[in-house]
Amino acid sequence: MSLLTKLVGIACAVGFLALITFVLFGQITVRKLRKNPKTKDELGLEFMSGWDILNVAQALSIPSFMARKFKDSPLSALHADSDLLKRHTNKFDKVLGTIFYVLFMSSGLTLAFLALLDVLGFFE
Repeated sequence: MSLLTKLVGIACAVGFLALITFVLFGQITVRKLRKNPKTKDELGLEFMSGWDILNVAQALSIPSFMARKFKDSPLSALHADSDLLKRHTNKFDKVLGTIFYVLFMSSGLTLAFLALLDVLGFFE
């Protein structure tokens, strides 16, 4: 088995864990936020079904200086309100959201980076 195959397998396994935490985070945290009248309109723009789950996870995971940059940008309606969501979630929700977001982003970026390295002939 080649190195590329092993690395893609690891990235896919991490992606599978991200899918499991996606469902858990959506059912546990985002469902609660959708039912709350104060937060239901602050989850960011939903391009497709489930996109608000990713918006909420990002809002709970990124550092506050990045959240302020997103809030001050002209495209702020696309992103969830980080300050409001942090006030209406508990520690478990924040940890679960961070775990999901890190797994999701790391698997996707790793697969894209491996594809780029393969096209450039790094694994030959």
